[in-house]
Amino acid sequence: MKKQAINPQPPTDFTGITITDPAKVAAGVKAVTNSFKHVFGAMNVFTGMKVLLSLNQKGGVDCPSCAWPDPDGERSSIAEYCENGAKSIAEEATTLKLGPVFFQRYSVAELSQKSDYWLGQQGRLTHPMVLKEGKTHYEKISWEEAITLIADELNALPSPNDGIFYTSGRASNEAAFLYQLFVRQFGTNNLPDCSNMCHESSGSALGKTLGLGKGSVTLDDFNKAEVIMILGQNPGTNHPRMLTALEDAKKAGAKIISVNPLVETGLLAFQHPQNLSDMVSGGTSLTDIYLQIKINSDLALLKAMAILLYEAEQINPNTVFDHQFIKENTANYELFINDLKNYQLDDLVAECGVSLEQIKEATTLLIQHNRIIICWAMGLTQHKNSVITIQEVVNILLLKGSIGKEGAGTCPVRGHSNVQGDRTMGIFERPSSAFLDKLDKNFDFKSPREHGFDVVKAIKAMHKESGKVFMALGGNFLSATPDTEFTAKSLQNCQLTVHISTKLNRSHLIHGKIALILPCLGRTDEDIQASGKQLVSTENSMGVVQQSKGTLTPPADTVWSESAIVARIAKATLKNRSKIDWEKLVGNYDLIRDLIEKTIDGFHNYNARVRQAGGFYLPNAPREGKFTTQNLKANFTVCHFEPFKMADNEYLMMTIRTHDQFNTTIYGLDDRYRGIFNERRVILMNEKDIESAGFKAYQIVDLHNSFGGVNRKAERFIIVPYNIPSKNVATYFPEANVLVPIDSVADVSNTPTSKSVVIKITPVLSEGEELPIYAKTAQKLR
Repeated sequence: MKKQAINPQPPTDFTGITITDPAKVAAGVKAVTNSFKHVFGAMNVFTGMKVLLSLNQKGGVDCPSCAWPDPDGERSSIAEYCENGAKSIAEEATTLKLGPVFFQRYSVAELSQKSDYWLGQQGRLTHPMVLKEGKTHYEKISWEEAITLIADELNALPSPNDGIFYTSGRASNEAAFLYQLFVRQFGTNNLPDCSNMCHESSGSALGKTLGLGKGSVTLDDFNKAEVIMILGQNPGTNHPRMLTALEDAKKAGAKIISVNPLVETGLLAFQHPQNLSDMVSGGTSLTDIYLQIKINSDLALLKAMAILLYEAEQINPNTVFDHQFIKENTANYELFINDLKNYQLDDLVAECGVSLEQIKEATTLLIQHNRIIICWAMGLTQHKNSVITIQEVVNILLLKGSIGKEGAGTCPVRGHSNVQGDRTMGIFERPSSAFLDKLDKNFDFKSPREHGFDVVKAIKAMHKESGKVFMALGGNFLSATPDTEFTAKSLQNCQLTVHISTKLNRSHLIHGKIALILPCLGRTDEDIQASGKQLVSTENSMGVVQQSKGTLTPPADTVWSESAIVARIAKATLKNRSKIDWEKLVGNYDLIRDLIEKTIDGFHNYNARVRQAGGFYLPNAPREGKFTTQNLKANFTVCHFEPFKMADNEYLMMTIRTHDQFNTTIYGLDDRYRGIFNERRVILMNEKDIESAGFKAYQIVDLHNSFGGVNRKAERFIIVPYNIPSKNVATYFPEANVLVPIDSVADVSNTPTSKSVVIKITPVLSEGEELPIYAKTAQKLR
């Protein structure tokens, strides 16, 4: 019998890898052809066009990919989506089906040897499946039996806190609200979610400084901005529709500063597929100043820029800083300025790895303008110092009075399409007392007040066997989380693991003593309940709540909606402990939205407003120049910078995505913009570092991390020479997640430090000969 593999075995020869020069422009004809290849390879032309033409349209299907907002006004009738969105739709709306016969054919151990890409290509799940204790294969189970099993296991727990209830950003507002309501009536705040691993640092920083853990800009602000600064973000791959906003801003006169350890194609130039002049001219150049800093030197860079801003203000008083804004709206300005004087500009510049002249050039743009937007993503949020780095972003904006005015503000760019909405709905392990009071009043029960587990704490609890039932509303928990071996053992310690999913993924194969897979509807599927066809709602990255209504026939009658699954588990588990008519809510989602309206601020007239074309904006005090912090001020923060130290034989690794993936979903094996094809087990490395370490291009190596005295190893990666700062390396996740230590987390937010992993590299040698092994057919094509 084959043993279950936490990760599939890496290939021994890597015979398929091909390397080219990185692309010089993003999107264009290639993006269009690639989109159609994915969509029409997964479904017929009629179905494909039907879903594509409704994607991101008002009243259509909200893209299940990223959370970038749609235009408030007119939208393209041809294509209001990007290559990423098309791939996501192809993945979800595929006509391939994965039913009970598939699970009869493959044991769990056999499936665990398959790649993540292979697993995702097998089709939509059609039936509830159970893996019984001691069995080797999943078997079909009825919905009634599955729900009874979950209810019995939950009610048998010694404490409600032994249950862990994870949420992915794919869940709708309606499902998320029901989920948190069920979990809190059950008696716990153990509601970890994907925010814990991505933008928790943003929420922690913004909440303390501005009073709201969300960004303050709208999409229209990009058209009015004078300077847009993008830190730790690769929009061309992760948020491609942002490129349109950047192109429009550039044409309106904005200057763009990009800050990233890698020179990313999507920050260089954009060729709009629907713009004839773009296609003829070769596209629009985006970045004016590119600062290719070292990994995790963003704080040093921002502090250096703050010093340069202060020096310019001293030379020309009242021309650089917005002193009226500072006096009327902020606190701690003097503390911040006094702390700046403790740093030497030359020391900070040395940490960044770019020249003082480049930093001065970028800072000059900030000196000359006040309508400034600063954007960031996980390149800022997944370091030990992430929270203070983002607070330093806020410091810069406060100096310039660049919050609460048109064309200016904070812009954390969220990943999954409703990750922000889930948090708004109450998916949070540390809810406010005011929110819990509303639940108690509206639903006649006493909410638990003890804080629950975030993702890292949940993994540790399961590892200690104090988390006995794990339930996931969407997502691929094992592949998304850090320290893969540790997390796998944690899941295997559970009595029961439950995954509500559209497709098969690796988390279904590393399981508790008993495991359930429950198939759910996707965004593209019609959702028919007792009162007729339902709509759901989501919240995008800029606080717009809009409807989403599927158009396609679900893969099987045995596939239920997320809301239906959650409500029926709640009904079976809570029985007469809950006064909620869960079945009635499932029959008409308007009733769920009525409950949301009663409980959460900003949702008045929810059912009417969500049906308006384009939806509605939630309240956002910082956007209006108001701050809901304890002192009702925007707070400057003293952020202490400490240099990152490593031994001579160590490298600082960040995990990144390829162009053929979204989060843990693998659409293909190519990273087109970076010029890496048909392989994912690569390590991008500076050419001089390769030479000085005695390695060669395309040599196969093992990667090691020993944080906390634990030896972690990622086997068989190909060295690919790349334009990356010295002593910095990059690898793809989830393949390298095994190296991310469970105990290495961001201060305050507890987010895993997936962008700051210290590693060592050792050669893989041929057996007996002790000679380095190379990828056999690796080639560079010009």
